[in-house]
Amino acid sequence: MVPLLIVLGVVVLFVVVIYNSLVAKKNQVANVFASMDAMLKKRYDLIPNLVATVKNYMQHEAGTLTTITELRAKAVSGQLSDDERVDLDNKMQQAMRGIMVAVENYPDLKANQNFLQLQGSLNEIEEQISAARRAYNAAVTDYNNALEMFPTNIFAGMMNYKPKTLFEISEAERKNVDVGKLFGN
Repeated sequence: MVPLLIVLGVVVLFVVVIYNSLVAKKNQVANVFASMDAMLKKRYDLIPNLVATVKNYMQHEAGTLTTITELRAKAVSGQLSDDERVDLDNKMQQAMRGIMVAVENYPDLKANQNFLQLQGSLNEIEEQISAARRAYNAAVTDYNNALEMFPTNIFAGMMNYKPKTLFEISEAERKNVDVGKLFGN
């Protein structure tokens, strides 16, 4: 009788440890995503100021400004799934890079104090977002590994846990930068 109770106790302890481990990993992903969300919100709050500052200088880049404004509106709507938010952030990052490249054509804008301050704030936020993405991807990888590895995969299936999506860069961003082209060579 005593050995049966010991075996039963070990099994229960094993189940509790696995269950708690999966819940902790799921919550870690949610926590890191929420931290990244706070950084993205900060970025979205700065965008109207950036657009207003740049608008006068960039009449013919109106399409870029419109895209950024539309992406921001989607982002702050609060009606996106986690995967849609990941995709939206990738599009926003690409659009923001486009606006910063376009700014190179406007020497007066580059010298404008308001723009320089906004650009510095955006650069700082982009660095924070990049760090948050790395933390998110690490947490998601740990979580997804637990969903696929034995024996936690059995419990994850019973708990109906689904894999999360990693933040990834586009194929174009993986290519080497042609520095000569940037300098007009």
